Amino acid sequence: MRQKVYMAKPMEVERRWLLVDAKGKVVGRLASEIATILMGKNKPTYTPHVDVGDFVVVVNADRVEFTGRKWEQKRYYRHSNYPGGLKFRTAKVMRERKPEEILRHAVRGMLPKNHLGRRMLKKLKIYAGESHPHEAQKPVKIDL
Repeated sequence: MRQKVYMAKPMEVERRWLLVDAKGKVVGRLASEIATILMGKNKPTYTPHVDVGDFVVVVNADRVEFTGRKWEQKRYYRHSNYPGGLKFRTAKVMRERKPEEILRHAVRGMLPKNHLGRRMLKKLKIYAGESHPHEAQKPVKIDL
């Protein structure tokens, strides 16, 4: 007798809203936990070709930590598409200008590189401070 495999359908997916406090957490370790939740791999109904993940609201993103000397040594690159247009910012400068982008960049690298991964990233809401505009969704606070 063959065993049946459950495949989630997009209409059947129930999404929860989760709240994560990033204060004092290491960026890479926090990003891998968040990516797991966004993909839905923490649920028994995980299906690779369906977005079954939950919404994640991250607060205090400006208080994340790096190990070692990464604040001075880690670089975030971008290119203007012109010759010689490669530019970079260190992690310390990123924290001053766009602290949310440090965590968003780390999580994006851990999601699938396709249409489904881009849809999963839209469920990630990152805020530098303590407040967020998603109180109406009643996010459940989780400790990662």
